[in-house]
Amino acid sequence: MRRRSGITESWRGDFRRFWLAEATSLTGEQIRELAVPLVAITVLGSSAAELGLIGLAQWLPFLLLALPLGVLADRRRRRRLIVLSQWSRAALMLGVVGAALLGGLSLPLLLALVAALGAFAVLYEVCYQSVVPSLVPQKALEGANSRLQATASGAEIGGPGLAGLLAQGFGAPIALLATTVGYAVSGIAAASIRAPEPKPERATDPADAGGESGGRRPRSARSARSAFLGDLREGIHHVLHDRYLLANVGFSALYNPFAQWIVVLFTLHGIRELGLDAGQIGLVFSLGAAGALAAAVLTPALTRRFRAGHLLVACAVVECGALLVIPLVDAGWGVPTMIAVLAGVWALNGAGVGVSSVLLITIRQLRTPSWLLGRVNASMRTVTYGTVALGALAGGLAGEWLGTRAALGLGAGLCLATVVWVVLSPLARIHRIADVAGVAGATPVVHAAAAEEARKAP
Repeated sequence: MRRRSGITESWRGDFRRFWLAEATSLTGEQIRELAVPLVAITVLGSSAAELGLIGLAQWLPFLLLALPLGVLADRRRRRRLIVLSQWSRAALMLGVVGAALLGGLSLPLLLALVAALGAFAVLYEVCYQSVVPSLVPQKALEGANSRLQATASGAEIGGPGLAGLLAQGFGAPIALLATTVGYAVSGIAAASIRAPEPKPERATDPADAGGESGGRRPRSARSARSAFLGDLREGIHHVLHDRYLLANVGFSALYNPFAQWIVVLFTLHGIRELGLDAGQIGLVFSLGAAGALAAAVLTPALTRRFRAGHLLVACAVVECGALLVIPLVDAGWGVPTMIAVLAGVWALNGAGVGVSSVLLITIRQLRTPSWLLGRVNASMRTVTYGTVALGALAGGLAGEWLGTRAALGLGAGLCLATVVWVVLSPLARIHRIADVAGVAGATPVVHAAAAEEARKAP
């Protein structure tokens, strides 16, 4: 089989397998996103503050583990780590289901299991976006990211609706069985990718080279620790010294915590204040996700017609502004009107998130060489997902102290800081998304083999 720039001409088949792995994983994730709070509310009778603690447990691993696992992702074959992550999450989710069905589930146990699930989610996240450039040629990178984002949006359509129906008909713990299946199938699909994954590059430490033959001596514990910390610093340094990546981090770090603040409170508010049931809340999320799906599919066309910077500003305005409507919805409007309005809110929000996610991920991949991508993803995830943990806790506490309606309004108002950041950042001045590749000395991402050739070139 001939290879072009290190990627086989059959890359489409391997990308489809990876796409399947991502689709089943995301569907399981979307079911879990709704089913876990429903389990906490219906089985444990959790309060807003306790839901905040569950959100903290889910997202805190990103703050604590993303950086070291990013180093691991650049030192090991990433697809193997993805398979390990998915099968481990399937086993842990089965533990949640079993404990709930047997009457042994408690808040401390749920927090522990959710935290463990979060740890393997970190491993998956720092690996999966780093794998895409090794499977797909650079010219197809934006299209591949658009397909993955469209799949994420599709999972957001089907996942919550399925979770709501299963929870309504059989109970929230049974809905989590679908998540278990999704993780397991995702691991199988990732393991079936045929193209051999290149051995990760490792910079050679002169202290490790020994003898005239140039062999390597085993590292001491201090040397290994020093190399590990050096790898961490390299990823952080790359982000801090790249204005586009720094702006990218700021966009997500401002939006994510307040969006999670609202997500933590929304299910509780919908059930206890608006009188919606699990199936109706699932329907709201599913209808709303249609906006994200349409936006992700249309992203390549939008970037051909409009300036990428203008799109990013518009996305920030839409995804943040839509959230301001949620606390205005009143139970007196009637169920059909509430569902229609809330679905519209989440559709607009999802459309903004869908387009901005494709653009931000592509910018990150174009600004980072493949051999560094795991650490860069991890550095950025530490901030952008780590702040989600703080947002979840703050939202839960705000809901406990102020009531869910007032807390939803406060979170939506604070989210508008994202718009100010994007308008003032270099992101707003990007003309074409391809323009950021190679700017200011950055190395465009293509794939591992081509990155190696670029590093060796004089």
